Amino acid sequence: MKQILKVFIVIMLCNTTACLQDKSANQSKPDINTIYTVQSLTFTVNDERFEMIFVEGGTFTMGCTSEQGSDCEDFEKPVHQETVSDFYMGKHEVTQKLWRAVMGANPGGLYNRDCDDCPVEKVSWNDTQEFISKLNTLRERSFRLPTETEWEYAARGGKLSKGYKYSGSNNIDEVAWYRDNYQGTKYGITGTTHPAGSKKANELGLYDMSGNVWEWCSDWDSIPFIVYGTPLPFRRVLRGGSWLGSAQGCRVSYHDCDVPGYRDECGGFRLALTP
Repeated sequence: MKQILKVFIVIMLCNTTACLQDKSANQSKPDINTIYTVQSLTFTVNDERFEMIFVEGGTFTMGCTSEQGSDCEDFEKPVHQETVSDFYMGKHEVTQKLWRAVMGANPGGLYNRDCDDCPVEKVSWNDTQEFISKLNTLRERSFRLPTETEWEYAARGGKLSKGYKYSGSNNIDEVAWYRDNYQGTKYGITGTTHPAGSKKANELGLYDMSGNVWEWCSDWDSIPFIVYGTPLPFRRVLRGGSWLGSAQGCRVSYHDCDVPGYRDECGGFRLALTP
């Protein structure tokens, strides 16, 4: 592994109350006496710092698990087992100030300007690839977008999962900015997105994996668009919901997608890194 600028070790103790939360059938309850060590890496680019959280790999049940109740859509089925290897996930969505540190300026048409700590939006999947390419040149690393499987595993809390419906809670207002609560406080020009990390983190210490902005994943959509009987898999996956979306779209199993060149005021992204 190349040189790491800084490693923070965060000790997370699973308390008695948290360990009594309901879980889906495939998830075991953590021992309340177990101490979990979560590693994070902090990087600096043009004086702007960002943090990556280590996610220990494992096998999990993906899709419409029991805690999702009747909210599931057909594309969240069938429920199935997936296995992921170790990886790092961005503690926060990429912010406006991190985007500027790498790209030199905000993206064209940025909707909620003057909120440096808010997630960047109005970025397409193609835009994220340009950002990542420049970041990798500056940092000499191999940052990337997460796969959809990695994204859902991390959103569910990885090996620390407590089986929540949203990322970090069964109460969406604890963890997500979405259409029913974003108006309560205003940041930036339009008062839509909110500063990264202003809600509760999930079990791994990841913020805003439900709500705030949709997050691009690396995958092509698994349900291709059909033209004259021919499947055309030209849409990239989006996960997590947004400030303008419903609670249903903020669930950890919800899946959306769009063409790689599409951008709007609800779409951003989060970095991943292979150890």
